[in-house]
Amino acid sequence: MRYLVVVEQGPKSFGAYVPDLPGCVAAAETREEVLELIREAIEFHIDGLREDGMPVPAPSSSSEIVDVEAA
Repeated sequence: MRYLVVVEQGPKSFGAYVPDLPGCVAAAETREEVLELIREAIEFHIDGLREDGMPVPAPSSSSEIVDVEAA
């Protein structure tokens, strides 16, 4: 499965979350590290859903880059 991951850069760290998997988040000092951690978090989250007998949400989020002129 391929889930959309949103990565946000803060002043001193990076955060990531998965819109299709509420509560599935990660934080790290580098972009590379947060991507590694969110991949692990997704796998852990899905394993937990399956163990609890809950459905695994299918990926449904998408993204687009929208160009706008600065005012």
